Amino acid sequence: MRYNDGKYIGIGNGYGGNIEIEVEILENKINNIKVINHNETKIISDSAFEYVIKNIIEKNSILVPNVSGCSMSSRGIREAVKNALIESGGNREELENLILEAENLEKTNTKKRTLNSIEKFDVVVVGGGGAGLSAAIAAADKGAKVVLLEKMNNLGGNTLVSMGGVNIPENDEQKENKIVDSEECFYNDILQGGDGESDLNQVDILVKNALDTYKWLKNFIGVEFKPKKLIHFGGHKVPRASVFKGKYAIELISKLKNKALSLKVEIITGADCNNLICDDKGRVVGVNAVTDGKEITFSAEYGVILATGGFSGNIEMRKKYNSKLDDRYKTTNVSGVTGHGHIMSQEVGAKFVHMNYIQTFPICNPKTGELSHVGGSRFDGAILVNKSGKRFVEELERRDVVSENILAQDGQVAYLVWGKEIETIGNGTINHDAEVGRLMKDNLFGEFKTIEDGSEFFKIDKGALRKTLKGYNDYVKNGKDEEFNRRGNLVSINEGPYYIQVVAPAVHHTMGGVKINNKNQVEKKDTIIIKGLYAAGEIVGGTHGTNRLGGNAITEVLVFGKRAGESIVVNK
Repeated sequence: MRYNDGKYIGIGNGYGGNIEIEVEILENKINNIKVINHNETKIISDSAFEYVIKNIIEKNSILVPNVSGCSMSSRGIREAVKNALIESGGNREELENLILEAENLEKTNTKKRTLNSIEKFDVVVVGGGGAGLSAAIAAADKGAKVVLLEKMNNLGGNTLVSMGGVNIPENDEQKENKIVDSEECFYNDILQGGDGESDLNQVDILVKNALDTYKWLKNFIGVEFKPKKLIHFGGHKVPRASVFKGKYAIELISKLKNKALSLKVEIITGADCNNLICDDKGRVVGVNAVTDGKEITFSAEYGVILATGGFSGNIEMRKKYNSKLDDRYKTTNVSGVTGHGHIMSQEVGAKFVHMNYIQTFPICNPKTGELSHVGGSRFDGAILVNKSGKRFVEELERRDVVSENILAQDGQVAYLVWGKEIETIGNGTINHDAEVGRLMKDNLFGEFKTIEDGSEFFKIDKGALRKTLKGYNDYVKNGKDEEFNRRGNLVSINEGPYYIQVVAPAVHHTMGGVKINNKNQVEKKDTIIIKGLYAAGEIVGGTHGTNRLGGNAITEVLVFGKRAGESIVVNK
């Protein structure tokens, strides 16, 4: 194929919107590729930009594979290069065929060095989200030689794509806003939110270590938070979720990764762990993993920490414990969260608790299950209405309550409604413009000059919605929601532009998992521990009872991740 020398601009569609790339052609070869602009999620997309671009230049072709874990970004890069090559004189039909062929190539798995068949460490951490990184850092800080294994090609897991809020009683942001909070209040909210079914010892550990872990993040890890910014998640009596600087939890994962590397933690991505290894006495002494098609044994003198997350993405496992949550339900989770840690634990006799408690998140994309960040306007004051234009639930109720009420409405969807007054608080449509674009493409979101325009577009009862807003605005004036007793600050919806978003629940969090003791050691039965096996994060059951309150997952992964890393060294 012939190309004309020069520099050409191409645009492709990634997960976060347009990817704009400049391709330099020299002597009929792709000499250089420069990324001009993109809105892909950092960390998740990093390996796509590194490996797809590198492979295209080396092979002088767009017939290169996606990178595992960031396929949409990989496709967007290839598409942008393809369009630039067409501009340079390349044959459109041939290039389009190469794009199609590339989808059939085996995905690229990335790693940093050639591994031996047996790799020896003090501690092996399985899982590269908030819990795994915290555990690896804590163990390495105590002098252990640590390896962290992540089956995806990027770190972060569900932590990375969260709303970036972490519940901490008496945090700095609460003090800046003069909000009074306490460990006791946090403790009681957790118990009430989980219908009194939580493991009291685990809740006590979570609550009493939350503030110290927050200080550890700020002072040791270097994590920055948004000044004065707090999220009032549903089920909490007061706003207590401090928010990481920037978008999602990129700030958190980036800083945790940097600290881990500075402490000489070896991080290996694209490592799919198959099973735990036990010695003849039943002690866990390592894991077997496959990376780049090669089976590697990672031995662990002190033991293994499982931080593999939940099982929301495993439909068969979901159905086993709750038959209603079949393949009709999408999930908010990243693709790697499939309960594999649960399976490995089961094979060595671990005890499980609360496996039937599975949570849905109420504000998601009805077609894809994507957790809606622009839908965070709910925490700023947006209201939920049904097709009849009426409110049907308190918007800041527990996630399970809001989800069940949405599913009870016509079409099993609801409409999140807000106006200019609420939009200016969080600027959600601006900060999450890529998500807005995806929603608008599927007619799931609209910005309207009048509320009547929005009603007509979504076929919501116009008169009823107008009446609902008038009544709600009267509640705002009087300072009390007479209909549902909404907690938090009430904000009027009285000025355009108006925003309406179609929302539905998706499977979000699995409260059940392995049983641990107060040292994060995994138990078999009757408090008998599996020596050498520790766990932290969503793979652990018991902390949240029947229902996890928003913002508590990040607190949990950090508190118990750090604790597991310290404990495995102390108890070696």
